[in-house]
Amino acid sequence: MGLRVGVVGGGQLARMMIAPAVELGIDLRVLAEEEGMAARLAATSVGDYRDAATVLAFARDVDVVTFDHEHVPQSVLHALVDAGVAVHPGPDALQYAQDKLAMRARLEELGMPQPDWAAAASAAELQEFLDAHGGRAVVKTPRGGYDGKGVRVVSAATEADDWFAALAEDARGGALLVEELVDFGRELAQQVARRPNGDVVAWPVVETVQRDGVCAEVLAPAPGAGERLTAVAARLGAEIASGLGVTGALAVELFETRDERLLVNELAMRPHNSGHWTQDGAVTSQFEQHLRAVLDLPLGDPSPRAPWSVMVNILGGPVDGTLEERLPAALAAHPDAKVHTYGKAPRPGRKVGHVTVSGGDLDDVAYDARAAASFFLG
Repeated sequence: MGLRVGVVGGGQLARMMIAPAVELGIDLRVLAEEEGMAARLAATSVGDYRDAATVLAFARDVDVVTFDHEHVPQSVLHALVDAGVAVHPGPDALQYAQDKLAMRARLEELGMPQPDWAAAASAAELQEFLDAHGGRAVVKTPRGGYDGKGVRVVSAATEADDWFAALAEDARGGALLVEELVDFGRELAQQVARRPNGDVVAWPVVETVQRDGVCAEVLAPAPGAGERLTAVAARLGAEIASGLGVTGALAVELFETRDERLLVNELAMRPHNSGHWTQDGAVTSQFEQHLRAVLDLPLGDPSPRAPWSVMVNILGGPVDGTLEERLPAALAAHPDAKVHTYGKAPRPGRKVGHVTVSGGDLDDVAYDARAAASFFLG
């Protein structure tokens, strides 16, 4: 029998692991909450990832379990480990992707550069932080937020009253994460992959462009990133992966401040939107690399195939019709564009696909990627 990887979660990230799994001869199996996306293309079980018995039954037929999201409860993760299942990344690492307060505390222990932060268990504590940081700050729910959800910029503690009320009703209790409002010039992302044996490789640091809290574009490598910035970003990614014990792909979202510092914003312990450009623009994509890493296989070359790659997310999709109906015109107009659709129904703000173009001139590459993506909008 060949290598068997079980992916918990049936979204677009699991879907995009299928092609490299086929190429490497890996038997990829998916545990999805419902039919859709990856479930239409891979051997799929439908079940609740929050139920330990369901996940344990799924894990019996695979060599390693990995994830398309970070939401599997710690109790389920530990049940897998206790049953002798290889889990990558493991629960000890994933806790830092699941709880932003735990992440901030651990990064502080590791000496990583990050914004000033505090745990605010009450409106009074939040107001104290605001008063000490110029009257404005970023407040985050520690668990469950993504794509701008669970994040607010506030100038008064009362603006988080509903979140404090929700905490009071939560049996786990806890606090909100409050961070300084960083004066950054741009947002960057550093992706690395780490094997269980400790080997780490890094892709070039990239620039991410956010709209309404959602990643809209990725420019790879980050324009204007000199040797020092590139080396520092790669070192941060490798040290965080090792310090947290991450196995598989890790994305470190970064702020580049106006005084040329790098600060860690957030982490994702899986393939990530900021690495979609690697499917077509790197020797080894993040999806293939993740599979190699969790199986403890030798890691591939992360080098870019072209001087520049630009990935543009298709956000929302067409108002009328489907992406498939728009596809022929987009391909005809931009034959150099690589179009990836996720099998999702159009919905405002939803990531339903992406387009990547690679080449030698950044302006031309960016224009072509944006123009190709525009065929699927409006």
